Amino acid sequence: MIPNLTIGDLTIDCANAELSRDFYADFMGWEKITAFNNIALRTDNGLTILFSSIDVPYVAPIWPEKPNKQQKQMHLDFLVDDISSTVEKPITLGATRANAQYGGDECVTMVDPEGRPFCLCKRPETNAF
Repeated sequence: MIPNLTIGDLTIDCANAELSRDFYADFMGWEKITAFNNIALRTDNGLTILFSSIDVPYVAPIWPEKPNKQQKQMHLDFLVDDISSTVEKPITLGATRANAQYGGDECVTMVDPEGRPFCLCKRPETNAF
């Protein structure tokens, strides 16, 4: 273990960085900032999320995964107290509920406006994280 090692920031590649940043800012209420010459958000716990428009055509991942298609390389899990009451907010902001669901009553997979999957997961009764 390396002492005092933390994640400084997370970068999300985008076709439209402003669209993605604004979606997550409106959904989570996070502060819009600029960091490292990128538009970004600062989360409630201080993590910086950078949104970077890429120079090559952005290809949204396929969910669920399929051979020879663009795979998701990461996704965000949001812990929520009540999944059913939380699902509607991202939908009003342009997200969709994924057709394929595998989380039972504990997790709902959503797709953001640029096609990236993210999950709304029931917050554990005890802090398991």
